[in-house]
Amino acid sequence: MKLVITIVQDEDTDILTEALISAGFRFTKISTTGSFLRTGNTSLMIGVEDAGVPAVMSILQRTCRRRTQIAVPYSPALEPGLLYMPENFEVEVGGAIVFVANVSRFERI
Repeated sequence: MKLVITIVQDEDTDILTEALISAGFRFTKISTTGSFLRTGNTSLMIGVEDAGVPAVMSILQRTCRRRTQIAVPYSPALEPGLLYMPENFEVEVGGAIVFVANVSRFERI
């Protein structure tokens, strides 16, 4: 058994969760925030048999896409200690961060 933990941009969450449900995968959804851009993310914890990992990865690749976005720098006066960049800049966001961990025990109580 595996635990797939994935972090996706909020923009991709609805289509991803609908695809996982349609494929019969159960998950726990947690609202999170990214550290660099401080934008909304969703973290999903998906418990799956070893043989189901490729199907989950396929769904992630199909539903979570990378895109570019203009980031507005933070003012150092408002947020001491943060990296200050004087101009807006373009960053790549989206896609998915995925961790796959072995599960030594699983119980549904």
